[in-house]
Amino acid sequence: MGAPDNLRTYLVVIDDSPEARVALRFAARRAAKTSGRVEVLAVVEPQDFVQWGGVQAAFEEEQRLRIEGIVSSSVGEMLDESGVEASIIVRQGEPVKAVREHIGERVDVAALVLGAAPAGDPGPLVANFTGSDAGKLPCPVMLIPGGLSDERLEQLS
Repeated sequence: MGAPDNLRTYLVVIDDSPEARVALRFAARRAAKTSGRVEVLAVVEPQDFVQWGGVQAAFEEEQRLRIEGIVSSSVGEMLDESGVEASIIVRQGEPVKAVREHIGERVDVAALVLGAAPAGDPGPLVANFTGSDAGKLPCPVMLIPGGLSDERLEQLS
């Protein structure tokens, strides 16, 4: 499962936060410079009110379309110009567990790219994967400060 071994995959976990968009832009730039690809993972937590599979499937499809919109608006032009391949995966479940399982199934993930909020709580994924689980992952974690400007992001990527 996944891309050929010779392609580096930068896995970005995305949500509606500005820092997730910064992480996505960083990953797209890294992929362009390293002949890699970007994989965007959105985790949909199960909805308590959903009692029928069809409703859950519609909710997941709505989430996929929303994430495609985020990817397109954040890095679509850059991906088109650079020829970087990007794919979107939507998983259901608790976010930390879903990310851990997704990475565990893959040999091509070169890095987990997470955006950290510029102030306050960095978020559960950042706290988990840079804390207690930092040494358990099969790939590096790239922690991207959410307050980076596009110019600084370009310099660093």
